[in-house]
Amino acid sequence: MQTHIRQIGNSKGVIIPAAFLAEAGFRDKVEISLKNQQVIITPAASDKKELRIGWFDNYNAEKDIDAWQGFVELPSEQEEWEW
Repeated sequence: MQTHIRQIGNSKGVIIPAAFLAEAGFRDKVEISLKNQQVIITPAASDKKELRIGWFDNYNAEKDIDAWQGFVELPSEQEEWEW
């Protein structure tokens, strides 16, 4: 598909069809980069539907088996509390 570059104030812009935006997952913000003389536009991280993708990729459940290992309880903490 070809389209025209339009003047927008001191800048220039391109109209992107709504169907393209919807299929690519665009909402309100974009990331723009330049690579090999090509302008690359991707949905902004803050605008993606699933912000936490990959958070647990390096999670190691074995480290949580005994999360309190090495915890030291002081003698004063072993006494009965008064309410």
